[in-house]
Amino acid sequence: MTRNWQSVLGNSAGQSCAELAFSIPLLMVLFLVVIETGRVCLVALSLASAARAGVQYGAQNLTTVSDGAGMQSAAKADAPNLAAFVATSTHYCKCSDGSSSTCLATDCSSSHRLTYVKVNTSATYAPWINWPGVPVAVTMTGQAVMRVAQ
Repeated sequence: MTRNWQSVLGNSAGQSCAELAFSIPLLMVLFLVVIETGRVCLVALSLASAARAGVQYGAQNLTTVSDGAGMQSAAKADAPNLAAFVATSTHYCKCSDGSSSTCLATDCSSSHRLTYVKVNTSATYAPWINWPGVPVAVTMTGQAVMRVAQ
């Protein structure tokens, strides 16, 4: 008794095509979500790195603390491919005992003055695909703070 395997298994070629037709769009959407997530991470890391480059320039010595344009250009040089990139820099002082300071030489009479540099960065991220529920453009930010070498 030989059986015809075709009759036992049935015709499954049509079922495979139907499964493939349903799974390919799902896999493509999953692939695009992974790409967009990677792009968001890249922008976030670039913003953090640019802010770090700006504070590294500003924290070199007490002369570069007040060079806001130099800190901003160092930050912009570290992230040249970001759209609508903005970098702002500030500096502030604090006494080593924790009290506040206005960065004047007469401050901190019982302790020494500590100077800090802060750089904030921001850029606009626009996804390649307009996903439902996701804004067309998102402003992402980065920040770095470093104590000035004295």
